[in-house]
Amino acid sequence: MGVLEEFDRKSHSILLDGEYRRSESTESRDVIDPATENVIAQIAETSAAEIDTAVDAGHAAQKAWWRKSALERSEIMHDIANDLHGMKAQLAEVLTREMGKPYKESADEVEWSVSAIRYYAETGRTDIGRVMGNATEGHMNYTLKLPLGVVVTIQPFNYPMTLLAWEGAAALACGNAVIVKPSEYTTVTTLLFAEAFNRHLPAGLFQVVTGAGDAGRRLVEHPQTNMVAFTGSVPTGKAIAAKCGEMMKPSLIETSGNDPFIVMPSAPLDVVARAAAFAAYMNCGQICVSAERFFVHQDIHDAFVEKLAENARALRIGNGLEQVELGPMVAEKERTRYEGVLDNARAQGAQVALGGGRPAGFDQGWFVEPTILTDCNPQMDIFNSESFGPVAPICKVSSFDQALEYANDSQYGLGACLYTMDMGETFRAAEELDGGMVWINAPLLDNDAGPFGGTKMSGMGRQLGPEGLETFRKTKLVWIDPACGTQDFWWFPYAEDESYEANS
Repeated sequence: MGVLEEFDRKSHSILLDGEYRRSESTESRDVIDPATENVIAQIAETSAAEIDTAVDAGHAAQKAWWRKSALERSEIMHDIANDLHGMKAQLAEVLTREMGKPYKESADEVEWSVSAIRYYAETGRTDIGRVMGNATEGHMNYTLKLPLGVVVTIQPFNYPMTLLAWEGAAALACGNAVIVKPSEYTTVTTLLFAEAFNRHLPAGLFQVVTGAGDAGRRLVEHPQTNMVAFTGSVPTGKAIAAKCGEMMKPSLIETSGNDPFIVMPSAPLDVVARAAAFAAYMNCGQICVSAERFFVHQDIHDAFVEKLAENARALRIGNGLEQVELGPMVAEKERTRYEGVLDNARAQGAQVALGGGRPAGFDQGWFVEPTILTDCNPQMDIFNSESFGPVAPICKVSSFDQALEYANDSQYGLGACLYTMDMGETFRAAEELDGGMVWINAPLLDNDAGPFGGTKMSGMGRQLGPEGLETFRKTKLVWIDPACGTQDFWWFPYAEDESYEANS
């Protein structure tokens, strides 16, 4: 089946209890190719009744899934990963048409997803608790790691497969059922991605309900969902965290970033300029860990700006199905928001060293130029909120201490980058930069075995690594006396020689 036919087949569909079906909802919205502005599908606003059905089906499937051996669950997850690997070309094309990123980035995302699923297929069966030294002679004390039940994952548009693999695979490895609410901008990609899960898992264990805010809200507020994982904006993340707190429901919240990128004189500028261009402009800047605040030492500031501009000018812009590095932004709404960020930065005194507008020759599509802003300072709005677009605002600093001070002066704390060949700066940055991840001379990389997450307004909890597994399970202490003996050292009646009178 061709990819365009796949858009037709997935239009207005949901994945409910093991079956792709047309939603009963009469509400829908268009899916628009951001490079051509063509309508390529419609997505449904899943009804409340369908969400109730999904939750019930999830609970039934979860019990059957947990009864399987850890080895069988692991083998099934490896089968899913193998299927996804075979679907790479199809998935990459669908994502590029739906979201706009270059095909190479979409194909990479499939590979990252496969890797995460394989990691959790193995990690999920290696640790189911621990036996500890007993506190009472003859007794046995140990813990069990148990599933939470039905996990809701609410996904963003920028990495719909990778983040779903991080969360969905961890949740499944722990024995949970998963209900996915994808971004309205990448719903078809998610429905296609889910096919590999649906082929191998019990019906109802992995489901996809579509829509915008109402569908997500119903899932969060549903009394029978047991955990919520969310990636998105700060206001929505706060609202979800508050509702989950009210319901005593565990949550994983990953919100915005405004990551610093520090450049010191010892770093090789040719390498740094390439790294900076990648960190600022990959996925058209629509990454929560994009470099969004550049702090460059005054001794190499001008040379860095020049080299960064050379790299930015070399970027090819266009439809992600062509040979390009920069596709369009995901939606007209997002481009309008981003252009407002640039307008405000200029009004506050930033100078446009490169870009700042829309590329010539594009009559259709939501394209923007890679942009460099100079003469910036930490008081500007662009240094205090997430720009989420292809812009590198640069602030000159006089010392490493000043760079650290400016980098940490933020309400966000997701990631941070440093380029230096000074070991003293390296080790200071590793400890002193405020954030969940610090990249030194190697920006934006992930490791399935290492945790991903932030501090402050960037969210709560961790994905990936053993920490990510813990996010989706609960711990139970078990205490056994196999002899079923008496415990006179503290049972009634209390011994006379332990009374107040005997000890006074």
